[in-house]
Amino acid sequence: MSFSIYVTGLMMGLSLIVAIGAQNAFVLRQGLRNEHLFAVCLACGLSDTLLIVLGVTSFQHIAALLPWLDPVMRYGGAAFLIWYGAKNLYSALRSSGALAAPEARPSSFRQTLATCLALTWLNPHVYLDTVVLLGTISTRFPGQEFSFTTGAVTASFLFFFGLGYGATWLRPIFLKPTAWRVLETLIAFTMWMIASKLLRGA
Repeated sequence: MSFSIYVTGLMMGLSLIVAIGAQNAFVLRQGLRNEHLFAVCLACGLSDTLLIVLGVTSFQHIAALLPWLDPVMRYGGAAFLIWYGAKNLYSALRSSGALAAPEARPSSFRQTLATCLALTWLNPHVYLDTVVLLGTISTRFPGQEFSFTTGAVTASFLFFFGLGYGATWLRPIFLKPTAWRVLETLIAFTMWMIASKLLRGA
């Protein structure tokens, strides 16, 4: 395995995934709540792994065979993000408790995992970053795709686990009700901005 190409894949993966998005905002939220965190980070990392491998091996063939996939993913993803943003804004407006308040009801494992997977697989930007962009870049390294893919996959796991578990250090700040409401509001508007871009075809 070529270490230099591995590092290239690692840096490219980090540069694409570090931007604030629906998936990252959700992982941050779960980290602050310390709720089903390992499962959420693992689900995000494994999902990225599947998508990166798909992109490196066959994204050009998929685009040619399924021309209808782009609009379906775009509008479906936008609808989900609008709903999820509204859910977070509603939570921000009605919540008066702090992060650690006993009345704060945790989400079930099934509900949390379903939301995580939906935010991942229904977001066309995830496919753009993993399948299209990383798939395209990997073609620059014929015969060394494995090294590039391994680097990109490593970046995903490092980022998601770092974001999720790093967020726990911010928990003292989010013991204040105002900080939590601000975060929920920011997440809501982040979801809506992404949905707007999807609807405009950006």
